[in-house]
Amino acid sequence: MNNQFNDQTDLNRTRNTAPEHDVVMRGRKLLEITGVKQVESFDNEEFLLETSMGFLAIKGENLQMKNLDVDSGIVSIKGKIYDLVYVDEPSGDKAKGFFGKLFK
Repeated sequence: MNNQFNDQTDLNRTRNTAPEHDVVMRGRKLLEITGVKQVESFDNEEFLLETSMGFLAIKGENLQMKNLDVDSGIVSIKGKIYDLVYVDEPSGDKAKGFFGKLFK
């Protein structure tokens, strides 16, 4: 019985330590994103970020990375934002691959 309690406590502790993920857009010109694990790729028209909630693709015009804090997982992007989309891989469609779906 005591082991079950310890397992549940460890599970709750793990959930609480996962980086929080928020996306804040200010006037469609500035994005502040938390919970970023990695910046996969970026240019002036598209950013691809790995976040604690999945991959996030950001499309726009004249996009620039204003701030990158790897330790705390915060990224700020400025430019004209057109599109924000989470790119999730459905379980039955794994054969195409992640990047195949992203660039179709």
